[in-house]
Amino acid sequence: MPTVTNKAVTVAWISDFPIEWINEVPAALRHLPRRHPATWQLVLLGEFQKEPRIKLHVILFRGQIERDFSFEQNGCVFHVLKASPKMRLASWFWLDTLRIRRVCKEINPDLVHAWGSEKGASLIARRLPYPYVMTIQGLFAWYKQIIKLPLYDRIVEYIERVSLRHAPVVTTESNFAVKFLQEHFPGPKIHQAEHAPNHAFHRVQRRPLTHPMNFVSIGSVSHRKGTDLLFAAAEQLSGEFDFTLTIITNPVPGYIQSLETTISERTKSRIKFKHHLQPHEVARELESATMLLMPTRADTSPNAVKEAAVAGVPVVASTVGGIPDYIVHEKNGMLFPPDDLEAFVKALRAACAHPLFGKGLVDPETLAKQREYLSPELMAKKFLAAYESALALGR
Repeated sequence: MPTVTNKAVTVAWISDFPIEWINEVPAALRHLPRRHPATWQLVLLGEFQKEPRIKLHVILFRGQIERDFSFEQNGCVFHVLKASPKMRLASWFWLDTLRIRRVCKEINPDLVHAWGSEKGASLIARRLPYPYVMTIQGLFAWYKQIIKLPLYDRIVEYIERVSLRHAPVVTTESNFAVKFLQEHFPGPKIHQAEHAPNHAFHRVQRRPLTHPMNFVSIGSVSHRKGTDLLFAAAEQLSGEFDFTLTIITNPVPGYIQSLETTISERTKSRIKFKHHLQPHEVARELESATMLLMPTRADTSPNAVKEAAVAGVPVVASTVGGIPDYIVHEKNGMLFPPDDLEAFVKALRAACAHPLFGKGLVDPETLAKQREYLSPELMAKKFLAAYESALALGR
């Protein structure tokens, strides 16, 4: 049985990998619209490309390509397969399974790594004859306890639940998620492996603006993410503080327009949106940010909070999921109960009056600890340990 420590190991990622975000995208793929950047996968890819023991293949699907397309970049081979999104789900990802099975016969992986259940990866990995690791990206079994899930997310939650009953090895991020999985899905061996921010966030040179306050929010805009609370808090505080609010997200015009009807023109004039930013561009936005605002209702381990934590940006966030693992109350941010507008506004006022946070600063010792805990190097070591576990269990 191969191990990561005694020989080169071929690993196949099954992933909705953000191929559109890599450097030097091949011409055949440059027309593809950018979707969620899944920066944690890009970070781990970068670390594994430095690791001679890992021979990595990334298998993904896209509908808007002419044909299947494979290419190699920095030692990693990408297999981009053409598929209809509707047929993928309609076949319960069996079409994906058959296509991926053919690719795997060619590359003969020692191990398969299924990234999440959102696009069926965890289902597919179980159907293949290889040892595998399942990674939790969003903990839908917990989300459904907190909020009403839309139809597709309910399907994902079912896939996740079925997959967790059978997965031999599972990785997840926060202490909260580890405890939840151990209590509700006692079968798999759970490895905690934080999804680290890009190196660019560890190298941010802070020059925080305070006149006006420069608030930043990063992530998708939705009820789950608390975007309505963000707008409502901005409206309440627009008469108290001189501030701007930059929201870095993907465009969702209908939802934003509905929220804009709830705020005044004065507040609306303070809000600006930025779309499709690369990690280094987001890091540049954090150079001048006074604080990051994250009033999410349900999040496992939001990457934006981790990025701010290692960049040295104070965070005002709800006590949801793994956020307390990264934000220490009154050390590098303020925490408040989720889905509580009054508590959010109170925490934001307290942060603005705080001797450090009001200047866009955090406790230096806490910053150093978070940079070590959330380093890409440590992330790679923890995923390698999960791979070792799966290889030892076999199939």
